[in-house]
Amino acid sequence: MKNSFGNDFYEAVFTIVRLIPEGKVSTYGDIARFLGIGSSARMVGWALNSVVDREDVPCHRVVNRNGELSGAMHFATPTLMKELLLKENISFIGNAVNLSEHRWVIELDV
Repeated sequence: MKNSFGNDFYEAVFTIVRLIPEGKVSTYGDIARFLGIGSSARMVGWALNSVVDREDVPCHRVVNRNGELSGAMHFATPTLMKELLLKENISFIGNAVNLSEHRWVIELDV
């Protein structure tokens, strides 16, 4: 799938995810909106599911709109996603990332 940048959609997702700073998270919907497909957060999830084992794409920094680790099942162990986030000093409220503290808003000069 092509996006407005003329690039492959999956590669565009990977590029955005690589920009998420350590200690921050973004949501599937935030990434989808930035790429111009606001109602297709699920497509962002599909893209990330295809690279969950690649260390150059920090998939663990993408959570659902509630801060929940909905992609955790795609990691090598059920707790790996949370472990990686905790290593980056990301705090949780219950089982969800504290989005008010750690949400990264995509702001690029395009």
